[in-house]
Amino acid sequence: MASGERSRSAIVVGAGVGGVATAARLAHAGYHVTVLEKNGFTGGRCSLIHRDGFRFDQGPSLLLLPELFRQVFADLGTTLEQEGVHLVKCEPNYQLWFGDGASFELSTDVARMKAEVERWEGKDGFERYLGFLQEAHRHYELSVTHVLQKNFTSLWSMARPSFVRHLLTLHPFESVYGRASRYFWTERLRRVFTFGSMYMGMSPFDAPGTYSLLQYTELAEGIWYPRGGFHRVVDALVTIGMRQGVKYRLATPVASVDLADDQRTATGVTLESGERLTADVVVVNADLVYAYHHLFPVTSRATRLATRSASCSSISFYWAMDRVIPELQVHNIFLADHYRESFDDIFDRQHMPAQPSFYVNVPSRVDPSAAPSGKDAIVVLVPVGHLRDAASGEGAPEAQDWTAMVRTARDMVLATIEARTGARGLRQSLLHETTNTPQSWKDTFNLDRGAILGLSHSFFNVLSFRPSTRHPDIDRCFFVGASTHPGTGVPICLAGSKITTEQILAQSGLTPPWGAGKAKGWQPDRRAGIDQMQPWSRLSMVPVPLLMVVVSILALLYRQGLLDPRALSSGQ
Repeated sequence: MASGERSRSAIVVGAGVGGVATAARLAHAGYHVTVLEKNGFTGGRCSLIHRDGFRFDQGPSLLLLPELFRQVFADLGTTLEQEGVHLVKCEPNYQLWFGDGASFELSTDVARMKAEVERWEGKDGFERYLGFLQEAHRHYELSVTHVLQKNFTSLWSMARPSFVRHLLTLHPFESVYGRASRYFWTERLRRVFTFGSMYMGMSPFDAPGTYSLLQYTELAEGIWYPRGGFHRVVDALVTIGMRQGVKYRLATPVASVDLADDQRTATGVTLESGERLTADVVVVNADLVYAYHHLFPVTSRATRLATRSASCSSISFYWAMDRVIPELQVHNIFLADHYRESFDDIFDRQHMPAQPSFYVNVPSRVDPSAAPSGKDAIVVLVPVGHLRDAASGEGAPEAQDWTAMVRTARDMVLATIEARTGARGLRQSLLHETTNTPQSWKDTFNLDRGAILGLSHSFFNVLSFRPSTRHPDIDRCFFVGASTHPGTGVPICLAGSKITTEQILAQSGLTPPWGAGKAKGWQPDRRAGIDQMQPWSRLSMVPVPLLMVVVSILALLYRQGLLDPRALSSGQ
């Protein structure tokens, strides 16, 4: 900030991952920041449940795309390790269990994956697996560069040449399942390599093929867990922000965003207590649909937003066990026999399938501090439809009996784990249980329809079609979080915090205090000698038939006297 310039102020509504990261970034750029959070804890869904010595991650329980985490800490002049965040690698990634008694182990270990894939699809199957990784690698690298690090402020943003030339390579108009089917020829492996679309709250039969990047980051970079729980990442960002002056006010719900007389400029907020706070900028990290309906005057834009398709919800169990359950790994997936039908129940009928796929996490397997010695903490996530809402045209909410569904889900999960893994006496070993349902997700975190991952990530709900990071009608008001660009998930929201902050700084004529060469640990590329990249090596990647065509054309031009090598060599 220039010497003598007035200090700028910002209010962040909501202390979710995107909110605390944005607050830290703004403070790092010289803003006076106040964060207002309705709950008595930070992190939103990325928070912890403590009970009788057991610790449970309420929401995310596996850390993906670790470079995006490292980047935000580097931008703030520190590292994960310096802030006391220690990542533990989970190996294997998952144990997948099928109804026929078979299992499949997903791992970053190439030798283990070779054996697993060839067990079901033979030698050629492993070659196709490598082809799948190659395509997913392109999806990953192109998405990080051209989507997660770029803003899409209008439809014209999608016309950027750097993006358009890669659009078809990202396969956004084909489904995750459809792309995987090109590489895996058995239904078993198609399921193994497509269930990850649930991280985006979508069916693999509807999710754009681009999202195979999720399988790629797991297989190439691994699955990690922050020792002490996922909230350690949030805690560290809160601490960094507070060191730079960020003030946190918990248990402080906001009633509305205040507007100037012209109704087109944000001036601050009014709390539910009646207290009013002013600021130069307001950043909303609350659920986007909730915010448009409760924090701003309701407009036709808000009404249209409520009709957009939303992600799924979940029935989540947090179980304290009186003993270790050795049959379970850190991360376990139990896949439904009727795979497609189970997703149709969730996304088309907003219900719980008769036999759903579900996820079981045992944090105490990788971090003993999650449970008392000789015991296990277990988190079960059963994907279900979100709450029906008359405004969204999805039917009457009273048709969803969540009390009965919780009872059914509990019985089904216990029976399935015992039948497929050989574990016994799980119900008798259960000390106590905490649950979350679509209704509790909505009540606790103001999630529209209880959708745990915000708006859907179908093609017309991403990029320029996703709600903007800046309010389209109100100046000095911005958004960060799951339902705005670039999308949902902890690492994606962290990337979004950078996009939103840089947009705020640009509007104020300020340069971000981070960037190429400024992040701690960054070094310019000084490779030389045997480490120097050889540009001519790229020719080896050009298909031989294409090279033959080019050479033939050059030869023809030479014979016709239209190509003079001497002129080319002299630069004429």
